[in-house]
Amino acid sequence: MGTKFTGRLDSIQLHYKIWMSDAREQGILGDGKWQMLKLIEEKGSLKAACDELGYTYRRTWGNLRKIEQFFGFPLLEKHRGGSDGGNTVLTAEGKRLVKAFDTFHASVDSVIQEGFEQFIADLK
Repeated sequence: MGTKFTGRLDSIQLHYKIWMSDAREQGILGDGKWQMLKLIEEKGSLKAACDELGYTYRRTWGNLRKIEQFFGFPLLEKHRGGSDGGNTVLTAEGKRLVKAFDTFHASVDSVIQEGFEQFIADLK
C-alpha cells in the first residue's frame, strides 16, 4: 500500500556538505578545501586544481593559509621553475590531514546514507 509520498520518493537525491570550524565559527576544513587538497596532490599544481574546480587562485591560497595557521604546519610544498615548470605537492602533514578527512568522510557518509534510507522507508 502506497502513501501520498510514493510517487516522488524515487526522485529524491541526498546532498550534504561537511565542514569544521573553530570556536569562533571560522571555517577550517570542509568538503571544498578537502577536494582542493586532493586535486593539488593529483595534479601537482595549485593553479590546475583551482581551474578544475572553478576557484580563484587568490582566495584558495588564502583559505589554505588559514588551515596552515590553524594547525600550525604547512600543507603545501612548492617547487619553482626548472625544466618541468615546477610543481606543488602536499607535505607529509597535508597528506595525513587529507587521509584523516577521507576516513572521517567515509564513516559519516555511511551513517548519513543509512539515515537517508530510513527516511525513505518511513515515508513508504
